[in-house]
Amino acid sequence: MDKYLQQQGFSKGSADNNLHIKIENDKLLILVVYVDDIIFGRNEEAMSQSFALVMQKEFEMYFLGELTYFLGLQIQKNEGSIFLSQTKYLKRILKKCGMEDSKPVCTPMATGCSLSENDESAPVHQPTYRSMIGSLLYLTGTRPDIMHAVGIVGRYQANPKETHLQAVKRIFKYLQGTQNYGLQYPRDTDLTLHTYTDVDWAGSMDERKSTSGGAFFMGSRLVSWFSKKQSSIALSTAEAEYVVDASCCTQLLWMMQTLQNFQITCTPPISILCDNTSEISISKNPMMHSKTKHIPIKYHFLWEQVLEQKVKLEYVPSKEQVADILTKPLPRETFEYLRQKLGVVDASSCC
Repeated sequence: MDKYLQQQGFSKGSADNNLHIKIENDKLLILVVYVDDIIFGRNEEAMSQSFALVMQKEFEMYFLGELTYFLGLQIQKNEGSIFLSQTKYLKRILKKCGMEDSKPVCTPMATGCSLSENDESAPVHQPTYRSMIGSLLYLTGTRPDIMHAVGIVGRYQANPKETHLQAVKRIFKYLQGTQNYGLQYPRDTDLTLHTYTDVDWAGSMDERKSTSGGAFFMGSRLVSWFSKKQSSIALSTAEAEYVVDASCCTQLLWMMQTLQNFQITCTPPISILCDNTSEISISKNPMMHSKTKHIPIKYHFLWEQVLEQKVKLEYVPSKEQVADILTKPLPRETFEYLRQKLGVVDASSCC
């Protein structure tokens, strides 16, 4: 297929080999190959119709029309936005886990919740626990609001205890009350790339490692996110924040390269929004590096990118730090506010 697409004038994406792009004058055709499925989009109707006919003839493929469902993802379109959800999949796993009639809660994890692998409660059935975690991990593809909670409970799959299972069930109870929620992508013209980063310093009760969180936006649209335990122990909040910013910087550079394939130019410097002034100082002032020699050299890559003005660190108030929802349990009011800023909304609000 690669050979045939190249003969048809397609070129591979510079950052993703599954991405193929064809440009003719101002006409743009983009396709993504996933195993034996192809998703393609265009900015000119005739171009996509002719491509569909050619592919059906060459590979005996079936043209299924406009994308509405793919690998468990539901896609709804209207005049003002595109809405992605996994409602059907969610209802199926709620029934599978026996949680379809559970009482809803407002947040996926209680504030002050601290889980540990040394918990003394009774052990639970490991395959069942792992199955529940696996189901939730796939759901995070459209539900970044549960990303942190799922990441936390996923750490205890080797030896799950009753306390860990109760935390998993709370996530399902939260999902029970938000079954129709998903990601909304407004149709506006703002394509400014920026990211929010945050960290929960020494949040792991067992290893005292920090939890990093990052939310990448194009305009008001969330396009990528992560919540991950750091690989090393940070000696201060500023150091932990600096580490996550360096990781986000590499992701931003990859995204900038990918967007160039779509003929979208991101004018540097790209903003990394954080709520710690010390990490901003570390990134700007090389003299401070004498106090941070214990930080692995790979993380000082960030300082070099700031110096070359490819990225810049900017301060954002903690109450507006969207990545907070990816690093720690939050009170209901704060959680719901940041969830909306992420773009996770009820499907009824998009109609």
